[in-house]
Amino acid sequence: MNKDQKSQVINQLSEKFAEYQNVYITDIASLNAKRTSDLRRLLFKEGIEMQMAKNTLIEKAMEKSGRNFGGLADTLVGNTALMFSADMKAPAKAIKDFRKGTKGDPKPYLKGALIDTDAFIGDDQLDALIALKTKNELIGEIIGLLQSPAQNVISALQSGGNKLAGIVKTLSEKPE
Repeated sequence: MNKDQKSQVINQLSEKFAEYQNVYITDIASLNAKRTSDLRRLLFKEGIEMQMAKNTLIEKAMEKSGRNFGGLADTLVGNTALMFSADMKAPAKAIKDFRKGTKGDPKPYLKGALIDTDAFIGDDQLDALIALKTKNELIGEIIGLLQSPAQNVISALQSGGNKLAGIVKTLSEKPE
């Protein structure tokens, strides 16, 4: 690979880092050609782009993008595949689903992920990434929590009003 090709890869990766808020860094070294093809098919179906590159080029693209990748540059050891997605959970779910078909082989191995501005390092973070809630999910939960006390007060007032009306009616019908 000559210097022009390397700079082209760096530019392409830095554009992807700017375009996608969610980047996963994985290791798929032990996958054979068929399994790699199966993984690529699954990722494509989920709307996830996967790209292989040399670690030095990835690191230079990280620097060029201007984003803060936390400690993710330290994970660039050995074979590296990048996954780019608009959905923050999709790559984590895809990795977990892909692993279900294998017996004891934790590939693809999650080296780390950058979700918006937060870095998650290590394969043990896979479940945490799947459990993350989107902005809309969090807003929905907050609205639900805020509505709950108000609904309780309204229903208590309505039921209390019915009881009060019943008492007044009974007192008015009572002979003096």
